[in-house]
Amino acid sequence: MTKSPVTRQEWQTVLILSLGFGLVGIDRFLISTMYPTIAKELDLGYGDIGSITGALALAWGVAALIMGNLSDRIGQRRVLVGSLIVFSLLIGGSGLAAGLGGLLLVRVVMGFADGAFTPASIAATVNSSPPERHGRNVGFQQTMLVLFGLGLSPLLVGFLLREGVDWRYIFLIFTIPGLLIAWATWRIIPESPKRDAESSSVSDWLAVLGHRNIWLLMGGMFCWLTCLIITSAFMPSYLVDHLKLSDLQMGSIMSSIGFGAMAGTIILSWLSDLIGRKPVMILGSIGALAGLLLLNQTGASVPTLFAILFMIHFCNNALITMTVGPIATETVPMALMTTASGMVIAAGEILGGGLAPIIGGQVAERFGIDHILWLPIIMMGVGILLCLALKETHPGKARA
Repeated sequence: MTKSPVTRQEWQTVLILSLGFGLVGIDRFLISTMYPTIAKELDLGYGDIGSITGALALAWGVAALIMGNLSDRIGQRRVLVGSLIVFSLLIGGSGLAAGLGGLLLVRVVMGFADGAFTPASIAATVNSSPPERHGRNVGFQQTMLVLFGLGLSPLLVGFLLREGVDWRYIFLIFTIPGLLIAWATWRIIPESPKRDAESSSVSDWLAVLGHRNIWLLMGGMFCWLTCLIITSAFMPSYLVDHLKLSDLQMGSIMSSIGFGAMAGTIILSWLSDLIGRKPVMILGSIGALAGLLLLNQTGASVPTLFAILFMIHFCNNALITMTVGPIATETVPMALMTTASGMVIAAGEILGGGLAPIIGGQVAERFGIDHILWLPIIMMGVGILLCLALKETHPGKARA
């Protein structure tokens, strides 16, 4: 296959969408490292942490479902810019919350904006990329969420908390960068073709659900997001409350999620361009399960915990990226790419992102935080079976 040359429009589009998704990651996960501190000040329990985390994810899923289809109809650029402006303004609003109710309200609205950005940004990246670079470019774009949200922000938060900076002011740091990215998105991202309004959203959703892969991908996202959300939202409390580590040690360990996810997303997504999507999905799900089982048996060793969390999210985030990106968009006709990605994201967010942390919070309240990892372990086992049933979608490998 002759490779298409990388154009200026391609790399600029991928870069700006990557930076935007990095801010989405900060928007979503910045609060996780601050949960132990926020919980003390606002008198929150593990169940409250699960509710806050789940509320954002539920809103994310609903927005992905609705706005994914809308962006196919009105164009992706409008949805991208609008969502960037909203969540950039609201990330500062998280610091104004005086209690559980206020924090829930802000996080729900932020979740709608984040969920609108996600499928539109994936489809815009695919549209700007030739088929032989779908995996690589979407992998690079998606990895910014975890690099910024779970890699760099825990280190920054751990440092600022140690220096005595009030957690409320930490949220305000990221408002202006978000508005600048929104301006750059309007200037750089080309407008996508708009669909004719000959069909309804319901008929689009039904057409997407006619593909068996979509059902398997929705189930897979439930599994992958259960792993991501449980380990990111509850691991800080697990490390501080159960393993008795310091805030700085906790921040260092939590950063491994971001760095592992970044490396795995880039490497495994690129590998899927070479050997196919399905083999990489199977290997990734087995690797994530092995890591979770090891993590459940590991004590308060910072280097060991860092290495195991790195391994888990090296595999798990690549699963997320290929599920919502190359596999979902390659399964359906081009006109339904954003709709398909949005439906897969919605299923995963509502179940894995929304219900899993609420259930996890109740497990931690009733049985102890030390039992929290059994939920992602069980779901990853289910995920392996779903990967085995997938149909290959890589353009060259599927034809072969």
